[in-house]
Amino acid sequence: MRAIKSTDTTPELLVRKLAHSIRPGYRLNRKDIAGKPDIAYLGARKAIFVHGCFWHGHNCARGARVPKANRQYWVKKIARNVERDKLNLTALTDSGWRILVIWECELKEAANVRDRLQAFLK
Repeated sequence: MRAIKSTDTTPELLVRKLAHSIRPGYRLNRKDIAGKPDIAYLGARKAIFVHGCFWHGHNCARGARVPKANRQYWVKKIARNVERDKLNLTALTDSGWRILVIWECELKEAANVRDRLQAFLK
């Protein structure tokens, strides 16, 4: 678990590269914003989260896979992560932020992600 990074992951770096080409000027991992978004445009009040499918319980093939060892622990852990994400997204939207969640599996089609980012950031 110690080797698992929470920031500067490969999916996050890819999204940051795309976002920078569309609209530079974002801030990273701001602790003063609910949920500590991966990318935040403070003036526009827009937050982008790059979620790993396994860690955030996405309903794709990778997200639905549960390790065989210590199964109960992982099921509870993923459920806590999903609940925490819901609370953070609600807190942000209630305070006037617009949110975009990009899943790790979506990055296989970078053109689609780029289109979503452009629509979100313009």
